[in-house]
Amino acid sequence: MRISSNGILFNHESERRGEEFITRKITKGIARLKKDPEFVLELGNLDAKRDWGYAPDYVEGMWRMLQEDNPDDYVLATGETHTVREFLETAWGPIIWKGQGINERGEDVNGRVLVKVNPEFYRPAEVELLIGNPTKAWTQLGWKATTTFSELVTRMVKHDAK
Repeated sequence: MRISSNGILFNHESERRGEEFITRKITKGIARLKKDPEFVLELGNLDAKRDWGYAPDYVEGMWRMLQEDNPDDYVLATGETHTVREFLETAWGPIIWKGQGINERGEDVNGRVLVKVNPEFYRPAEVELLIGNPTKAWTQLGWKATTTFSELVTRMVKHDAK
């Protein structure tokens, strides 16, 4: 007999996310790029895929778990992935990519270098793909993340631009 519910929550992001996480590093970096023409954002694996959702949506999912008469295990996730590169492009806009691997860099339309790959930021045990299957939460809890990827990124960028 279960006495509690368990939630496996995939990357739940918001404006309050710590600055050591890639999403905030990007959104804070975008704010700095707009103010400092000399700044270059350095990132690791641009092609890592993550299942990013908006934290308040996940709080609602947790609340729904607690309303259930029979505790169970649930995965809260969007069920979709986006690369670090996509997050960056959604936050900034069009980026022209040049080079490959650790020599890759992103430039704006005027040739200004915005982003460089820095091998120091690669994780030693990088997981290329993180995606959750929230089907059980959808069907049993009626929960689904409602904030889109684009809305999430836009919220975070606006917050860090202040």
